[in-house]
Amino acid sequence: MTTNASGKKKKMTKRVWGLYALALPSVILLVLFNYIPMYGIIISFQDYSLYAGVKGSEWVGLKHFIYFLNDETFHTVLKNTLKISIYDILFGFTAPILFAILANELMSKRFKLTMQTISYLPHFLSWVVVAGLMQLLLEKDSSGVVNGMLNSLFGIDPIDFWGEKQLFVPLAVVIDIWKSVGFSAILYFATISGIPSDLYEAASIDGASRFQKVIHVTLPGMLPIIVLMFLLKISTIFFVGFDRIFNLQNTFVYDTSEVISTYVYHVGLQQSQFSLTTAIGFVQSVLGFTLLIVSNRLSKKIVGLGLY
Repeated sequence: MTTNASGKKKKMTKRVWGLYALALPSVILLVLFNYIPMYGIIISFQDYSLYAGVKGSEWVGLKHFIYFLNDETFHTVLKNTLKISIYDILFGFTAPILFAILANELMSKRFKLTMQTISYLPHFLSWVVVAGLMQLLLEKDSSGVVNGMLNSLFGIDPIDFWGEKQLFVPLAVVIDIWKSVGFSAILYFATISGIPSDLYEAASIDGASRFQKVIHVTLPGMLPIIVLMFLLKISTIFFVGFDRIFNLQNTFVYDTSEVISTYVYHVGLQQSQFSLTTAIGFVQSVLGFTLLIVSNRLSKKIVGLGLY
């Protein structure tokens, strides 16, 4: 018995070390590109100079933190970031869930698979291509497809979609939904496919309608992955994708389109204020981490589910 136990232990040890060996490259990359660069946070407390370097730059403490917290321009940027993030959560987060549920309810399997495949395609287009395509579709003059249709069908005068400040946020959100809804729904499709068919059969025997099956079977089965994705989404509320905003914005809508990521680019890289933008990034990360911890605890108390 002792010999068999020791043999099994050796096999288990070998297997565990094999798993560690597989994980080692990922751990090395994580340390190199995520943890070692954290050393650069130091420059947020300095008047950093490329010539003097980290060791030679003057230490100024919380100067840059105080500056951007009292800067009216940054207040506007923060408001724009939160506004777009909230709309992304309200509409962009729920759209893949609804899309997955509706697609699952389609009777024709071939049509369902075709629609899913088509919906994935925009995800693989770069934001440069998407922005150029949308510029053509939403041109102000009659050459724009949308304005041409509105004028010919309803007699509506051309709308300056890219010049109206109040239209930028809705456009940015809608375009992002169109681009990402199919790919984001993959997790939900996989979750729905894993729900036992016995539950649907039992619901049918009890006389449940298709809508009732969605409410009482599909949604509860999707709840764990919905909670997981929602918590991850909440943690990124201060992070709006740079590519989307940078490629869609222009000087006419700068006041409503400038977000933290583009502000960091314009101020940090173009004006070489590295210390200021590092301070902003540091605060972003701390706030995102705090939101993740708080929302996870609330989720565990209210729903009984969380990331850990």
